[in-house]
Amino acid sequence: MNFKMKWVAPVAAALLLAACGADEEKASKDPVKQTEVDGPYTVVDDRGIEVTFEEVPETIVSLQPSNTEILFELGVGAQIVGATDYDTYPEAAQKIERVSTSTVINAERIVELNPDVVVAYTAGDEAQIAQLEDAGLKVFVIGSATSFDDVYTDIIQLSEVMGVEEKGNEVVADIKGQIAAVQEKTDTVDAKKKVYYEVSPAPTIWTTGSDTFQQEIMNTAGVENIFADQNSWLSVTEEDVITRNPEVIITPATYMENAVDEILGRAGWDQIQAVSDKAVVLVDGDVMSRPGPRIGEAVEIMAEAVYPELFK
Repeated sequence: MNFKMKWVAPVAAALLLAACGADEEKASKDPVKQTEVDGPYTVVDDRGIEVTFEEVPETIVSLQPSNTEILFELGVGAQIVGATDYDTYPEAAQKIERVSTSTVINAERIVELNPDVVVAYTAGDEAQIAQLEDAGLKVFVIGSATSFDDVYTDIIQLSEVMGVEEKGNEVVADIKGQIAAVQEKTDTVDAKKKVYYEVSPAPTIWTTGSDTFQQEIMNTAGVENIFADQNSWLSVTEEDVITRNPEVIITPATYMENAVDEILGRAGWDQIQAVSDKAVVLVDGDVMSRPGPRIGEAVEIMAEAVYPELFK
C-alpha cells in the first residue's frame, strides 16, 4: 500500500477525549490460533520497507489506538505489552502499560519491554521510530488510514505480521457485511438528508469537508455533508451553518456535558431545521474517528442517527 498521509487535523485531538462506549461482547474475544511458520517471512509496511520475521511475534507494542483495536479484533490483543494513553477500546486495552502519549513515546521503557515488534504509525516522529530501530527493535509502520480501503489493508497487513491471515480476511468480510446491511436500508431513501458534523463546538467551530475519513463514513451511510464542497478539516462560523441549514446535526462531543442542549440553545440557531426539529444527535467520538475495525459500526451509527425510522 502506498504511504498514507495523516488524516487528522490538530482540532481532531478533541476526539481523542471522547468516551469509548466499549462493547463487552466484542471485548472478550478468544485468542485465535497463530500460524506456525517454517523459516523467516517478510511483510511490507507502509514505508515500503520489507520487515522480516524469523518467527511470529509473541509480544507487541502498539503506538496507535486504531492499530490496538485491530490487533484485539484479530485475537492477539493479549500479546500487547505497551500502548498509548488513548488506547481505551476494548476494555482490556485499558489495562496495558502506557508507553506513549500517542505523539511522544517513552523509548527507554519500550526498549526495556523488548517487544518482538513495535507497531508504529506514519504520523509519529520519524526520529522516534529510528531511535527504536537503532536500539535493535523490529518496527512495523502502519500509515494512518484515509479511507475504508486503507483500513482493510491495515487489517490484512497486521494479520500477516501476526500469522493470523485467515482471521484477518474474516474480519474484513464481517465489516463489509455490516456496511452492506446498512446500505440495504439507506438505499431505500429517496433524497439524502443534509447533515452537519460538528467536530468541536462554539466558539471555535470545526467541521469536516471532503477528503476526510468522516466524509467517507457519511458517503457510505447515504447522507449529504453540507460542507462536502470544502476540503479537509475546516473552521466555520455559526452563520455558515445557519445559511446551509442542515436537517440533522451530529456531534461527537461526548467529553462535554449536555452537548446536544448546548447546540439546541445557541442564539439564532432556532432557524436551522435540525434545531427546530430537535434532530441533534450525540455519537461516540472514538468510533467515529478511529480508522479501525469499528468502521462498520460508525457507518451504522451515522445512518441510524440520520434515518432512525429505517432501524426500528
